[in-house]
Amino acid sequence: MKSITIEGQLRTESGKKATRQLRSQQLVPAVIYGGESEVNFAAPASSFKSIVYTSEFMIAEIKVDGKTYRCILKDLQFNKVSDLLTHIDFLELVEDKNVVATLPLKYTGAPAGVKAGGKLVTKMKSVKVKTLPKYLKEYITVDLTNLELNENLRIQDIVADNMEIMNSPRIPIASITMTRQLKQEETAAAKAATATKK
Repeated sequence: MKSITIEGQLRTESGKKATRQLRSQQLVPAVIYGGESEVNFAAPASSFKSIVYTSEFMIAEIKVDGKTYRCILKDLQFNKVSDLLTHIDFLELVEDKNVVATLPLKYTGAPAGVKAGGKLVTKMKSVKVKTLPKYLKEYITVDLTNLELNENLRIQDIVADNMEIMNSPRIPIASITMTRQLKQEETAAAKAATATKK
C-alpha cells in the first residue's frame, strides 16, 4: 500500500481571519477526525499534491505536534475561482473501527467478448467499500476474462474479501458491446442466409 508523509503544524486559532492568514502563507487548513479527538492542523499546499491529484488510493501518515496519525483522504474543498485547495479532511484509521473508503478498480484479463470482436466499455473506475483498516488495499482487481459479447459485469460480481461494497449491486461496471463492424457482418450474414433459403 502506498503512503505519503505529511508534516503539519497544529492550528490553535480558527475563524476566517486565521484561515486567511494560513492561506497567505501557502498553507492549507486541514482536519483529522474519527480518532479519539479532532486534530486541526495546516501544512504546505505542495505536501498534499501527491494524494490530492491522483486516482490512486493511499494512506497519509500525518505528523503533527510529535504524533503520527494514519489517515485516509475524506474530503476536499477548492476555491471556485482560483481552483486552489482551500481545505482538506482526513479520517484517522482506528484498528477495530470500520471505515468507508473509495477504492479504485483494476481491470485484468483479456475478455472473451473482445476476442470475439466486441469492444470493452468500463463504466466505473472505483467503488465505495466498508471495511476494517487492516483490509484496505490500493485497488480491487476485477477479472474480465470470462466476459462475453453483450454481457455486463456488475457490482455484485466483484470479489472483495473482508469488505462490504456500498454501491448498488446491480450497477454495471464493465460491458462488452458489439462493434459497428461486427453488427454489419452479422447483418450481412443474416441477409446471405435469407438469400440462400429463397
